[in-house]
Amino acid sequence: MSVAPARDLRPLFDPSSVAVVGASADPRKWGHWLARGALAAEHRRAVYLVNRSGAEILGRRTYRTLGELPDGAELVAIAVPANAFEETVEASLAAGARAIVAISAGLGESGDGGQARERAVVERVREAGAVMLGPNCNGIFDAAAELQLGLDGLQQGPIGLISQSGNLCYEIALLAADVGLGVSRVASVGNQADLDAGDLVAAFADDPDTRVIAAYVEDFRDGRAFARAAAASGPPVVLLAAGHSDAGRRAALSHTGALVSDAAAVDAACRSAGIVRVSTPRELIDAAQLLLAPRRPRGKRLAIVGDGGGTGVIAADVAAAAGLELPTLSDGLQTRLADELPPTTVTANPVDLAGAGEQDFGSYARVIGGILESGEVDTVVLTGYLGGYGGQHDDLETVELDVARSLAAAADASGRVLVCHLMYADAPPARLLRREGVPVYREIEGGVRTLARIASLAPAAGDIPGYATGASGLEPGDDYLAARRLVESAGIRLAAATPVETEADATAAATALGYPVVLKALGLLHKSDAGGVALGLRDEDDVRAAFGRMAESLAPRGFVVEEMVSAPDSAEVLVGCRRDARFGPLVVVGLGGVYTEVLRDVAVALAPAEPSELEPLIRTLRGASLLTGARGRPALDIAGVAHAAAALSRLAAEHPEIAEVEINPLLVRADGVVGLDARVILA
Repeated sequence: MSVAPARDLRPLFDPSSVAVVGASADPRKWGHWLARGALAAEHRRAVYLVNRSGAEILGRRTYRTLGELPDGAELVAIAVPANAFEETVEASLAAGARAIVAISAGLGESGDGGQARERAVVERVREAGAVMLGPNCNGIFDAAAELQLGLDGLQQGPIGLISQSGNLCYEIALLAADVGLGVSRVASVGNQADLDAGDLVAAFADDPDTRVIAAYVEDFRDGRAFARAAAASGPPVVLLAAGHSDAGRRAALSHTGALVSDAAAVDAACRSAGIVRVSTPRELIDAAQLLLAPRRPRGKRLAIVGDGGGTGVIAADVAAAAGLELPTLSDGLQTRLADELPPTTVTANPVDLAGAGEQDFGSYARVIGGILESGEVDTVVLTGYLGGYGGQHDDLETVELDVARSLAAAADASGRVLVCHLMYADAPPARLLRREGVPVYREIEGGVRTLARIASLAPAAGDIPGYATGASGLEPGDDYLAARRLVESAGIRLAAATPVETEADATAAATALGYPVVLKALGLLHKSDAGGVALGLRDEDDVRAAFGRMAESLAPRGFVVEEMVSAPDSAEVLVGCRRDARFGPLVVVGLGGVYTEVLRDVAVALAPAEPSELEPLIRTLRGASLLTGARGRPALDIAGVAHAAAALSRLAAEHPEIAEVEINPLLVRADGVVGLDARVILA
């Protein structure tokens, strides 16, 4: 499903006329390359060059101002110094511009003053019903519309590229060209003052020539909107997100805040939206290759076929490390494969051709076709020397091309996925395979890890959840008792508690609750670290001693006595939420208690989240075996953890005043869950 962008971006990608302000004859300047690119499509649209000197540029007349243009311009590209930016935008709008490509730098990226200037310009652009790309961007490219402003020399193809880095526009496009791919559209978003990456995803999704959307983003202006656009996109979205440091995490006050990194927030959004997340430009193109194939892996079952033992073994190791399954092939299938191969071959999985390919090139397609048709695996990886024979013997090149055609036909006939890792990844057979929709990788790691990524990709959620942004009327109060009341209002059970002020109150409360009890000092953010929690108090003497010690050393503003909840077979987890500036509220589940930040074993999702989403996520924790039952321990109430986390996520989504909220620990037993401590931090 695709959705039309809320604003009209047609003038940005296919304008009826273009003006370049700051056009230059000097090839060292942006204005020169903008002018050259615009003039390359002069047969398609009117092109006007604007330079205050009025001198001829590239053999064309120039205009001193936009006001001199005979018919105005639908798209204006601006390459002027920052001090002339605002007046040039105003002149562009006055000339009828419906879209602006702002190359000019020195604005929002220069500090608070520049950001204020950008905001004022954006307000004017939107008032006029126009759109602006940039500023501080490298331009725009649309192959079908023959539009190239600042970006030229790009090979045409099915990838729509959105990038916050101009250099990466070229690197990614060049990597794509290396494997026979190209770009349909490119947008360098720069500072994203007006149009951001999410707006461009929505626009690219409606482009019939774009089959995969690739995005490099350093700063998500509205992470939820980006995820929503990606989830609604027909073409799959591959995201390379970078520049996420731990600086913000170090400033967090709660365990939840400290555990949720920028990368975890991005991962949560990607999982909800069905976005393929990658870490390098090479991985981005690796993913694009597989996503552009006629079919995607249906599951994680993989067979490896090698024409040499070593490559197959390494491929198997990489596949296992990536989480793919290598099932042993059935006896019947192994028998059929053995009939095609010499006696020395191995047919269990990996399958080692053991030189059979050199003796009978037809064995490649017969073996791989047989495995694909069997239905015992979802994907076959061919790894090895194919493509190298023709380079050594001219008469074998035609034979290898026939093998490549047969392999592609076998994959088509089976309806399953074939991926090739070939040492000679640029040879004619490799190029033919790519043209026929079979991904070919130069490195086995790239192919296998890409398979794992795509095979593990969950479908996009039906709707990316929304959340409240206006004040909800939540009463101020960030102390422990207020936190308890708020958490309990969400329907989450906490250990019974009684606030007290005096030692006598404390002993009376303990008697009423029943021993053993817990005594906590109020007014401390990390009570355990400060010595403000006394566990397992078994009688009045214990209560008096703990009360006196805390009163003397901590001078708290009060105390609370709580029931001591424990169970012989139980575990402690953390459930919490944090409001992220770009992605909104996030819900966190992980191992809790004193090990929370030591083990840092957490899972993160967009909030609000449903228990049905959170329960499988909880099972991905490294320590999940503590909950599912291990070494004879009973299985604990994972569903109860998921329901508590979901309730907390709804609370955080409904109240934008909540910066962070957590229960740590949440005691998990076989028959239910109960919170032993709660914390709320208001924005």
